[in-house]
Amino acid sequence: MELNREQLLAAYHQMRTIREFEERVHREFSSGSIPGFVHLYAGEEACAVGVCMNLSAKDYIASTHRGHGHCIAKGCDVKAMMKEIFGRKGGLCGGKGGSMHIADMSKGMMGANGIVGGGPPLICGAALTAKTLKTGGVAVAFVGDGGFNQGTTLESMNLAAVWKLPAIFVLEDNGYAESTASSWSISGEPVKRAAGFGIPGEQVNGHDFFAVYEAARKAISRTREGGGPSFLHFKVSRYFGHFEGDATTYRGAGEVDKVRAERDCLTLFRKRVEGAGLLKADQLDTIDKEVAALIDAAVAEAKAAPEPSAEDLLTDVYASY
Repeated sequence: MELNREQLLAAYHQMRTIREFEERVHREFSSGSIPGFVHLYAGEEACAVGVCMNLSAKDYIASTHRGHGHCIAKGCDVKAMMKEIFGRKGGLCGGKGGSMHIADMSKGMMGANGIVGGGPPLICGAALTAKTLKTGGVAVAFVGDGGFNQGTTLESMNLAAVWKLPAIFVLEDNGYAESTASSWSISGEPVKRAAGFGIPGEQVNGHDFFAVYEAARKAISRTREGGGPSFLHFKVSRYFGHFEGDATTYRGAGEVDKVRAERDCLTLFRKRVEGAGLLKADQLDTIDKEVAALIDAAVAEAKAAPEPSAEDLLTDVYASY
């Protein structure tokens, strides 16, 4: 693996930004400041960042209802994201989409999606465009363990294999589809399911940024070079409930605390780079402070921004060509 110090700092910055963003949204939602539904990504940061660090501006991703981490990892503006979640003008979608519908096509972010399994068909279109126009781009769909069982996902994998599309299907298996354990709900091994379509895959520890990065690098390189679709299965954990307000009575006592203590991706990253002498603790501490200030500013600006007006209701409804 060839990651220089600047890339390692960037990776930590992105993961820390996602973590601080999500934990702050958790607190703000609890106070009643945020309208609508919110699904948090905290705990899964290594997956989004490890994948998206291997992508470029010509590549596209499709996300899920748990999409904040994917947005940040693909380069979406954090302050505009916060405004969107607060339902304010200046948000990435004008404050009218909210948490589950954040999108920024200028960054290759095709959108979070309130439809479980809604992303895979979208990336087939993006991947077909890349193949037809010979852009050299790839398209990535993130799905959860619930979305992996949807017909849309399986049909998309089949189509991508038949057409040999530059598509990568990423399963973020955080252990629960809402409250149903993936160990019970997914029959067989996901990698073997992908192999049934002729798609090579790999299961990876989603808490380990370096393992995620390397697996994604190999899969994306193979796909970008014309090898057809690839599949990645990340075993990971989410720290919060399926949605904000979820009582999480389906999880064992101390389950999340144990993961935070023993397998947290940020803690593991720090131990690895500090132990190897690649980065110093004060460099990472500085990033922590910078990110905290960024999130504070994002929330302050979001709260101060005006709400969309009645006239805004009818904008962005139809596309003009």
